[in-house]
Amino acid sequence: MDRNEIMAWTRSERLGLAKFLDSLDQHEWSADSLCPGWTVHDVLAHVTVVDTFRATIAGVIRARGNWNRMTERRARDWAAHHPPAQLIAQLRENAGSARRAPGTSPLDPLVDTMVHGQDIARPLGRWRAMPTEPAVAALEHVLRSRFYGARTRLRGVRLVATDTDWSAGAGSEEIRGSLSDLLLVATGRAAGLAGVTGAGAQRIADAL
Repeated sequence: MDRNEIMAWTRSERLGLAKFLDSLDQHEWSADSLCPGWTVHDVLAHVTVVDTFRATIAGVIRARGNWNRMTERRARDWAAHHPPAQLIAQLRENAGSARRAPGTSPLDPLVDTMVHGQDIARPLGRWRAMPTEPAVAALEHVLRSRFYGARTRLRGVRLVATDTDWSAGAGSEEIRGSLSDLLLVATGRAAGLAGVTGAGAQRIADAL
């Protein structure tokens, strides 16, 4: 795959997420997402905002070097100053933007959009399908990256998709599930465990 293909996937996912978000009721914006302490509104704000290198460094310094704390503060601040309708408009307007956080891969915005779409949809009891090829690319990137912790979390585990011909890992324990559930598990979301089976599922559940 090349960057143009990745960017096309990311644009499509952003536009699809924007369309999905148009359907939310007013009370759903304050509902809890799969991200601890974040509302649905906060997650949308996080997906929408992209800071400059200088702003990112300043935010990390203010957060005393804690990247997660920095992103949490930035998302809540952005949500406080932008209502959902405005954020959805920004998501559409910037759907084709190649800007991304400093130090990240071209695949990270795709992962971000796909996973956070599930963070929003699943607690609301809604379904968002993942297209197969982009989901495979996102999952394989997560498994390779140091950022998401999957290499440690899934050590000794073989992942097997039940909705396409895909597998990864050579461990003695196996986890079987849809690409969307496997991607959630790989990025540390316990909600993905509800849709998986296999000997490795309980060990992963204990670690999350």
